[in-house]
Amino acid sequence: MARYTGPKDRLSRAVGFDLYGKGAKLTRINVPPGMHGNRRRKRSSSEFSRQLQEKQKVKMIYHILEKQFSRYIAKAMRYRGNTGEQLLSLLEKRLDNCVYRLGFAPNRIAARQYVSHKHILVNSQRINIPSHQVKIGDLISLTDKAIKIPAISKQLENKDYKPPKWLERKGTTGKVIGNPLRDDIIEPISDQDVVEYYSR
Repeated sequence: MARYTGPKDRLSRAVGFDLYGKGAKLTRINVPPGMHGNRRRKRSSSEFSRQLQEKQKVKMIYHILEKQFSRYIAKAMRYRGNTGEQLLSLLEKRLDNCVYRLGFAPNRIAARQYVSHKHILVNSQRINIPSHQVKIGDLISLTDKAIKIPAISKQLENKDYKPPKWLERKGTTGKVIGNPLRDDIIEPISDQDVVEYYSR
């Protein structure tokens, strides 16, 4: 499976947003990447450049490559309603994203690894496909082996964590109780720019 293996801070600095949940560990977030990032002149961005950057940002947030992202766009365009909202709904219902949103993983990269290593059950069945689309009523749980992993047990200690409204969590099990809405997404995303980029 293809994935980005380069420097992660560089991507976060490129979009001016903490993509990997590093918090205080991420320094110089407002400085563009590169040796001369803080001395680089800021050009007035064109409409195309803004749309392109927004598309790249969404891909980075959900950690997917261009080919797969294009398929999500094509699928969203076939649905009725707002295409941007349909796109974000498809991305949010990815299994790796659900594991992250339920608070089982500190970020989406870790969530993807848990899924790939068969630490996640969907309706009591092992699923190792990060892009698996969950449905309303699906139960997402951790295997007994996963609960013993120090990084996961540390996440479970956070009793104050509240998943978004479309997910429900009790202990080591989560349930999909609805479809994700635009207001449930806390990341600064302009879905309209992404849709317009692909509508050219």
